[in-house]
Amino acid sequence: MNINARIPVGVLGASGYVGQELMGLLVRHPGASVVFATAESAAGEVLEGHTLLKTDDAPLQRAEVVFSCLPHGVSGRYVRAARAAGRRTVDLSADFRLSDEAVYGLTEVARPRVAGAELVANPGCYPTAALLALIPLAQRGLIDTSREVIIDAASGVTGAGRSLKREYLFGEVAEDYRAYAAGNTHRHLPEVRATLAREGGFSGDLIFTPHLLPVKRGILETIHVPLAQPLDQAGAEGIFDAAYQGEPCIQITRGRLPSLRDVVYRNRVALGVVPVANVQRPRLTVVAAIDNLVKGAAGQAVQNMNVMLGIPETTGLVC
Repeated sequence: MNINARIPVGVLGASGYVGQELMGLLVRHPGASVVFATAESAAGEVLEGHTLLKTDDAPLQRAEVVFSCLPHGVSGRYVRAARAAGRRTVDLSADFRLSDEAVYGLTEVARPRVAGAELVANPGCYPTAALLALIPLAQRGLIDTSREVIIDAASGVTGAGRSLKREYLFGEVAEDYRAYAAGNTHRHLPEVRATLAREGGFSGDLIFTPHLLPVKRGILETIHVPLAQPLDQAGAEGIFDAAYQGEPCIQITRGRLPSLRDVVYRNRVALGVVPVANVQRPRLTVVAAIDNLVKGAAGQAVQNMNVMLGIPETTGLVC
């Protein structure tokens, strides 16, 4: 595709946090032109210069690429309608992440499949960080599958969506920090398991505990990985350097661990590693940071669109 020819795109569910982030990226994208955007309760409002339509009124035929930011369980119906209209589609909900109908769009891992896809299932925010942290180790058989991988993940409140809920009010969140979905029950766990098995051949146990951070945006995951053999700092960093050499949206923070400041408002995953001392069997701690609204959602969706269209992958993005 000639980047000077703007491709028409449409956004279903533009009024939520992810939808708003996506609209901001698309209206500034030099190769895209937003031809419609939808919402339900916010229909009739203006967002980024576009009057929001009811989702049932979306003129799907006007767009070449349709993004769906609709809620889980709702998105699938409209995505299928877009596909029936012959539109290439990127779904940001969970509806197709475990389905053979779509290509799972973890861009750095699935780039060749994304390029030819008609339907891309954009990964979840927590899984994006966890998978990019674990796949290089799994592919090399370095994870001891007789022991559990422990993922402690913390997200800003925009990860919970824009719907009004008491537990996410400022007075409830500020100056607090809490776990939720404890007991290994979070809905993202099957997504991480399935992708890690497919891309890394990993069949061990994962223990995933999310936490709510009193910040607007960003995810920090501290991942404790049992190793099949010892790794020192240089060896561990070398594995990630080799795995992600030349990747524009992955930063290896050599000699330090990443923080949210490394990633907020960027389409970037920052990864840092440190061997664990004072244990009987070898472990590695991997820390992964992303912006949940950008690389964890809207930015990765644009990255996938760029790959689908054959234009430079970081067009319209800041990595």
